Amino acid sequence: MHHTLLLNAGFEPLRVVSWQRAFILIFQNKVEILEEYSSAVNTVNRSFKIPAVIRLRRWVNLKKQGPVIRFSRANLYARDEYRCQYCYKKFADKELTMDHVKPAVKGGKKTWDNIVTACVKCNQKKSDKSPEEVGMRLLQKPKTPTWLPGFYNTLQTRTAHSLWEPYLNLVEQVLT
Repeated sequence: MHHTLLLNAGFEPLRVVSWQRAFILIFQNKVEILEEYSSAVNTVNRSFKIPAVIRLRRWVNLKKQGPVIRFSRANLYARDEYRCQYCYKKFADKELTMDHVKPAVKGGKKTWDNIVTACVKCNQKKSDKSPEEVGMRLLQKPKTPTWLPGFYNTLQTRTAHSLWEPYLNLVEQVLT
């Protein structure tokens, strides 16, 4: 069914919530509705359009909640666009692995700046060596993303609903 994009009071995306959770926040008067889907939920005597985008009425301090962009397999694959960083081909998530650019056996850490998406074949070819040692070039240097890949993964899709686009693009414009 539908999911709802939850924004902070300053219009920054916080997370994706279920439409049921969105209604709870609405009825608690904690949010305002910015966009609605065309479909609705009906009760005995009322009909409510399903919210697509909602905004908190009060500011939530993100620093207290920890890092916004959490390192995870799903976020890594989204950052690298499901593309092997060595052969540059796109793959399904089941065909991908996480690869240490500087191998773990040589002190490489599991961080945004040292892990890339790799297909199984390239990961096996690289083994426990650096890309230079085996004559492989990275598509792009790994770095912490400046956007929020987890929003797309919450929906298990790489695209957002068109009603969300203006709010997600707003964040990308501020970060660049």
